[in-house]
Amino acid sequence: MTQRNARAAGTEAATTSEVFGELLRHYRESAGVTQEALARLVPCDRSMVARVEAAKRVPQEAFARACDEVLGTGGVLVRLWAKIDWYPQVEHPDWFERRAKMDAEAVALREYQVQVVPGLLQAPDYAYALLSQIAPPDEAEKRVRARLSRQQRFLTEDGPLYMAVLDESCLRNEVGDAAVMRDQCAHLLEVGRRSNFVLQIAPAGRAELVRPSTSMSLIRLPGGKEWVYSESLGQGHFIGDPTVFARHSQTYDVLRADALSVTESAALISETMKGYEQHAEARTRRVDLDQEQLQRERRRKLPRSRPRIPRPRPRT
Repeated sequence: MTQRNARAAGTEAATTSEVFGELLRHYRESAGVTQEALARLVPCDRSMVARVEAAKRVPQEAFARACDEVLGTGGVLVRLWAKIDWYPQVEHPDWFERRAKMDAEAVALREYQVQVVPGLLQAPDYAYALLSQIAPPDEAEKRVRARLSRQQRFLTEDGPLYMAVLDESCLRNEVGDAAVMRDQCAHLLEVGRRSNFVLQIAPAGRAELVRPSTSMSLIRLPGGKEWVYSESLGQGHFIGDPTVFARHSQTYDVLRADALSVTESAALISETMKGYEQHAEARTRRVDLDQEQLQRERRRKLPRSRPRIPRPRPRT
């Protein structure tokens, strides 16, 4: 019985996101580790730990495994993670419902993306940083949950083929901050090691690359039906004309052949990640120094109470 069915029957599922959050908090506090310290050790964005413990963020398996290792739980968290129905109820924007249904059925998906990492490759904090620009916090959290729910089918061992060519701008365009981008790069490297994923980078500065005029998805459904999908300002566009699909497919295949290889792409992502990591560490040191300086300034402004020493009065 899924969590959704359990709630409909008037009962609560035995394993929920709330239970995972409480268990994570229990192990963290028992180990004497703060949320901030755990975030540095995982590593992840500082707010990630707080949101998972509050059951407001869906963690990925890698997060659960890292917490197990850091807190010495013997694998309890990752085993619980695998049993939880993390997406009992999700709602996609009306204009995106059709695309979401295609993702749930696709036998193969090829994508080309510029500026931002495509939704099926986004890490949780990256997705939140992106969506929080256009929606209030609670709504952004719901949209993140819906977006991550689309990834699960592709992340299974027998998931459909997923091929993506990312313009280098996806790595350079900073979403959130350096820590968010570092984690996003790490996520790309992790996902890229899966057998059904093929990730390549179209590097900047190569004028000979023939790039599509816009981001697009080439979707193959059961039965051989194929669609070209693109977006513009909150609207999805579908083209099912075989001639149009063949033309875009040829452009895509030529781009893939001229882009960096999978190994070269992973090296570029890794190099970019290290740059963001150094930037994030430098920023953390600056924040720590600023806090230390602030504390010193506050101590200087505190009134100093000196002991009163009685002085002998002259006799008259």
